[in-house]
Amino acid sequence: MSKRPWWLGAVVYQIYPRSFQDTDANGVGDLPGIIERLDYVAGLGVDAIWVSPFFRSPMADFGYDIADFRDVDPLFGTLADFDRLVDAAHRRGLKVVIDQVLSHSSDRHPWFLESRESRDNPRADWYVWADARDDGSPPNNWLSIFGGVAWQWEPRRRQYYLHNFLTAQPDLNFHNPAVRAAMLDNLRFWLDRGVDGFRLDSINFCFHDAQLRDNPPKPEAERVGRGFSPDNPYAFQYHWYNNTQPENVAFLGELRALMDAYPDIATLGEISAEDSLATMAEYTGPGRLHMAYSFELLTEEFSARQVRETVAALEAKMTRGWPCWAISNHDVRRVASRWGSDETAERIAPVLTAMACSLRGSVCVYQGEELGLTEAEIPFELLQDPYGIAFWPNFKGRDGCRTPMPWSDGDHAGFSRTTPWLPVPDAHRARSVSRQDREADSPLQRFRRFLAWRRRHPALVRGAARMLDAPEPVVAIERSHDGCTLRAWFNTGGEPRRFASAEAANLRVLDDHGLVSGSVRDGHVELPPFAVVFGQA
Repeated sequence: MSKRPWWLGAVVYQIYPRSFQDTDANGVGDLPGIIERLDYVAGLGVDAIWVSPFFRSPMADFGYDIADFRDVDPLFGTLADFDRLVDAAHRRGLKVVIDQVLSHSSDRHPWFLESRESRDNPRADWYVWADARDDGSPPNNWLSIFGGVAWQWEPRRRQYYLHNFLTAQPDLNFHNPAVRAAMLDNLRFWLDRGVDGFRLDSINFCFHDAQLRDNPPKPEAERVGRGFSPDNPYAFQYHWYNNTQPENVAFLGELRALMDAYPDIATLGEISAEDSLATMAEYTGPGRLHMAYSFELLTEEFSARQVRETVAALEAKMTRGWPCWAISNHDVRRVASRWGSDETAERIAPVLTAMACSLRGSVCVYQGEELGLTEAEIPFELLQDPYGIAFWPNFKGRDGCRTPMPWSDGDHAGFSRTTPWLPVPDAHRARSVSRQDREADSPLQRFRRFLAWRRRHPALVRGAARMLDAPEPVVAIERSHDGCTLRAWFNTGGEPRRFASAEAANLRVLDDHGLVSGSVRDGHVELPPFAVVFGQA
């Protein structure tokens, strides 16, 4: 196993720096805080950390609006702190993946400040500018993910600029080769500092349709899924022209050539497209991204059928690439709340993690997932997320999954010595790391035991996969590698399940994975609530 690329089947632990550990008592987490907690992270049994943005930024979108792609924001520390983080992680056997936002910058970035001044300056064509229609309205009907039109008027140029996200996040013009070269140079800067890979934010948004054609309307019945609720006007269109353009594939080839000039680097693309599974397949493989993930398993709704059909559809399309799965991250409600409840969170969380880690692919695990944390309820007056503020009360934004990591049940949950940027719920302090460390069967302890067990089974790390039929709410998976076949059934519900299964015949049950275990008898699978069965053929 040591000869495989490190990212193949890796478990990547996502750290949201603002909310991980505060060391300078300003209520916001920082890079020294991540260093302070690396022993904990390494002890989970993960392979890598993914560090969300820490670059210089006005923080309109909490770091995804970057004003300097090559520096650390003072809120999080210094470049020297980052270098110490990379070294400390490597000494613990952890790879370091960092976010990179290629499609846009902050409106405070020097490039944009220059570009907006006139139509003939050296960077005039570095962003997406367009003339108004004859009546002064925007050049087309494109919409912003964060609500409203995707165009902002700039009086200096008497033109509109494109922003697929906030108005403070103008889109870069990737049709300009100088822009592409500059962004690749920014990646090279971090590669030279020793990073092991990049998580590429909204990677299918780099190019726009050069003809600026209108997006067609979407029927009301189809305005669901992909993370956009039907009360967001973004859901009213097919987004055929403002992202996922053919030119993007050629750029991925340029990006991959840079990665291949360094040893053992991984790229992980975030995909949100009209057919995200098809785009994942198209964007991954030789000469393209190493792997990609989408929002298909980050939905509010859950069913075993949904998981089975999503995985089967991707397996059919992705013949050359490698998938990555995520069931939680910093953009969606915590999975223990989405697919469980406050009452079932501690029991369902280890089962869902084990299920995700048994799919073919790599896995991203969001901080706190190992604790079974639920979504925090943040009152309107304490909201920070502009997305939530704009769509309140139908959508409460992303603050509920971004609250500080609960290290203890003491003041501010051991996260900070002062009031943190978001409040820590009492329910999270009750599920703190210090408490779960003392409980033999806590979600945290089950998480650690399962990941250690997974490492001993190559079929789960890099084997072929097949989804099996099973009654709701049971997810069933088969993994095979080098003559070894494992089959697994995951009961994601609170009621016991017993059912016949041809795949259950002649299996040797493996019950040393640290989770609540079911059994196989006489061709039947028997699962207590929130239990799993692993069997070897």
